[in-house]
Amino acid sequence: MNETKNYLCLDSQRLDVFLSEQIGQTRSQVAQLIKQSCVYVDDKLVTRAGVKLKPDQNIRVDFPNQKVEEPLAIDFDVAVLYEDEEVLVINKPSGLTVHPAPSVKEPTLVDWLKHKGIRLSTISGEERHGIVHRLDKGTSGAMVIAKNNGAHEFLSQQLQDKTMGRYYVAVIAPPLKEEITQIEQPIGRSTTNRLKMACTQEGKSAKTLFKALTLSLDEKNQLIAAKLFSGRTHQIRVHLESISRHIIGDHVYALSSKLEKSEHILLHAYLIYFIHPSTKERVFFQAPLDDVMQEYLEKKFEKERLDEVLEPDSLIHGFIGAY
Repeated sequence: MNETKNYLCLDSQRLDVFLSEQIGQTRSQVAQLIKQSCVYVDDKLVTRAGVKLKPDQNIRVDFPNQKVEEPLAIDFDVAVLYEDEEVLVINKPSGLTVHPAPSVKEPTLVDWLKHKGIRLSTISGEERHGIVHRLDKGTSGAMVIAKNNGAHEFLSQQLQDKTMGRYYVAVIAPPLKEEITQIEQPIGRSTTNRLKMACTQEGKSAKTLFKALTLSLDEKNQLIAAKLFSGRTHQIRVHLESISRHIIGDHVYALSSKLEKSEHILLHAYLIYFIHPSTKERVFFQAPLDDVMQEYLEKKFEKERLDEVLEPDSLIHGFIGAY
């Protein structure tokens, strides 16, 4: 059965403001409850969050049931880069799916968060477990997780206004022609392969900036950095494919099945920055490369040059003035 609670309004005020204070959720969360036909004023269903309440009116909320599922057994751990009461910054391993889905049989990052005890209230019809942004299953690297609803709303807004961002590193072939390459092409679902995205005029706007970092010893491959100005699915991979480049280990967007193999795609969210929800200061975190990518780089590239181009301040500075 749904949980039902009643509240008495003592003075005139907006419905969403009143409920936000009473149930400890944000106004946008209250709006979702109203949208789901869960809120009544004097036993009449309410459809607008801005309804003006009168003194002595009774407000009833039928909280929707949250589906309780047995968590999957967690036989792995995720590296934590930083944690406080508001946020958790992790280094997601390659091969770990972020969200559960019918096609996903193994434990996901959400399952790990459940295991760790990080759960958020239902905001948009599903329990989000603090997931603010995603990484593809094969992509490793930095992610920030919200540990409460207030932090989640604050961080989500930063995704919209671009005050949160990430710098990625990847190994590609063949090398870029220029030190800085900007691609601004809309991205949508491929019409020929439903597993892929593609640059298409019917898609959503997308912009990526690529910077050449260093060539491999045989000059066939290149370590690059990428900065996103939008968050489209497979954006880095699609924009590289549009200029006939591919990431080593990417067999979805690879140009040929004969290309060099890797245990996983060599694409890593290396640096993440955002404004902290409580301190309101900009913070940066670096996610170390995993063993597969680190060993590949040490085998194919000059180590001293790698240390130089992967130094965080140097990498970030390389993009300054390029956009």
